[in-house]
Amino acid sequence: MNVLALETANDHCSVCLIDESNELFFQLDTQAKAQTRTILPMIERALQQAQLSYSDLTTIAFSRGPGSFSGVRINAAVTQALAWANDFPVIPVSTLQALAQAAYRELQLSQVTAVLDARMQEVYLANFSCDADGIMQLQGEEQLLNYELAQSYAQFACVGSGAKLISSSVSEQTSTISPSARDIAILARHYAKQKRWVSAEQALPVYLRDNAWKKIAEQGKPN
Repeated sequence: MNVLALETANDHCSVCLIDESNELFFQLDTQAKAQTRTILPMIERALQQAQLSYSDLTTIAFSRGPGSFSGVRINAAVTQALAWANDFPVIPVSTLQALAQAAYRELQLSQVTAVLDARMQEVYLANFSCDADGIMQLQGEEQLLNYELAQSYAQFACVGSGAKLISSSVSEQTSTISPSARDIAILARHYAKQKRWVSAEQALPVYLRDNAWKKIAEQGKPN
């Protein structure tokens, strides 16, 4: 089994390639909003380093959101194009679950509330607990909430870019944790073993916000 995982749902871009038990390639590009020009060269580099071709891949996994609207859209579009062109299935992975998995991988936190800054005085968040296989499992539902409601919804220690927005007790270490393709790959490998994948046309982004097309000025972002 070979799983290619992509993460562009936030400001950065990362690619990971793993087999049944080993990480074959990982690269993180921290340039802000450079996903469109970095993602494809990084994928090619991953295949070259692992001495694999697209025909050797079992599945491709991607961070399906929530997150940056443009980042989520890029991730889904690239994934769908590669899956269609090479006829392999897709594993969409929640960005919030990947964030929770990163907290477990980096800090061994087994119960967390994953929180991402959604702008407009809101956050994306969800509660997760680690199962016997070391996989962070969703408890309840993913939500888009204002800060006050998010404080009530959070059950565990908050991690991620939105953590400090709803909790004053968050450390710098936990607030800077972010999901990467490495975490997408770990989750996707688990799902691939169970053949929990979808066809390319079902590999759809998840925004949580219905008005994702709001103008930048309406989102409270700088021009």
